[in-house]
Amino acid sequence: MPAGRPTGPLSGVKVVELGVWVAGPAAGGILADWGADVVKIEPPRGDPARTFRRMLGGQLPTNPVFELDNRSKRSIAVDLSTEQGRQVALALIDGADVFLTNIRIAALERVGLGESALRARNPRLVYAIVTGYGLDGPDADKPAYDIAAYWARSGLAAALTPPGAQLPFQRGGMGDHSIGMTAAGMVSAALFARERTGRGDLVSSSLLRQGAYTIGFDVNISLMWGVPVRVGTRDTMGNPTVNNYTAADGRRFWIVGLEGERHWPPLARAVGHPEWLTDARFATPADRFRNAPALIAELDEVFATRTLAEWAEVFATEPEFFWAPVQTIDELVGDPQFAAGGGLVEVPDEMGSMTMLATPADFREHPAGPRFRAPRLGEHTVEVLGELGYGSDRIVDLQAAEVVFTEETASGPG
Repeated sequence: MPAGRPTGPLSGVKVVELGVWVAGPAAGGILADWGADVVKIEPPRGDPARTFRRMLGGQLPTNPVFELDNRSKRSIAVDLSTEQGRQVALALIDGADVFLTNIRIAALERVGLGESALRARNPRLVYAIVTGYGLDGPDADKPAYDIAAYWARSGLAAALTPPGAQLPFQRGGMGDHSIGMTAAGMVSAALFARERTGRGDLVSSSLLRQGAYTIGFDVNISLMWGVPVRVGTRDTMGNPTVNNYTAADGRRFWIVGLEGERHWPPLARAVGHPEWLTDARFATPADRFRNAPALIAELDEVFATRTLAEWAEVFATEPEFFWAPVQTIDELVGDPQFAAGGGLVEVPDEMGSMTMLATPADFREHPAGPRFRAPRLGEHTVEVLGELGYGSDRIVDLQAAEVVFTEETASGPG
């Protein structure tokens, strides 16, 4: 399918992505949404993330997980274990602004795609790599998915586990999408610096550091004060005005009274207990801290008397009362504010368009967004090789030698 007109602040930027699963492709997907021309190099069997469709439910007509991170890209299928395949990759990267990868360092070096080799050929190249544990140290080349490096080893899972409880499971791709945003930012910063210096850079981030930054409050408190942060539960919150409660219809919601003196009076009035403002048990933040279990119990009783819709009407009478419903994914998708705030986007395809999740950044002067669906494996092999100056006879020879593959000859799942 022909690409739509490039849009966004990165229009004209050429990115070569050698990425698998989610972390690297997520970064490439954001850059593509922002207007970059992202060419995705895939092995003959394709990015293993193409198998998500089968993993999540069999032969379904679409692959939502792969589509999210790979829309607006072009796919070229190349066997990098061959010398001719490596030459194709080098020719592509020589003309690129960015090389983006989440392949392990040793594997990149083996096929001649290490940072020093590529930047010697193209000094303006921004070489961006997402790793599990970093570029240096004893575990620099240790394999990792986000559930290992971002969730488990970083302290994040432990920080979210109440005493005596089972470890929580993260949702799919949480760390990968988080680091994808970091990677898109570091690539953009490096491109900005290149405009001033004329030289590219090596930029990197790790899932381990991304996880630690996610709980940066906890980590920095430990570093500076030497004490752990207690894992809170709703029954023991020191500030009961930052807690979740349940309405009469079973719907849950969070109240967010972070500033005690500002947010406590609206809450007391909303629940019909203005006398609590002078009640010795609850009058000050320190009082509410000491008597938190009693206040939580009283709030539980009050909130159980009305449905959430009824409470929403009450809360609306107090402009300084901050709260939000606890929504399911279905409720989020149907939330009019989510749509009005740019959370959904239409991605063009042959049938018209698909409604999908938007990446979380907008640009007013340089509107950005998806230009077309995710590519089929090898869909753009001939097109990209032609742009590199390969004639039709040469392309046929490379196909016959099983160096490159097209949509018709690739053997992967998509």
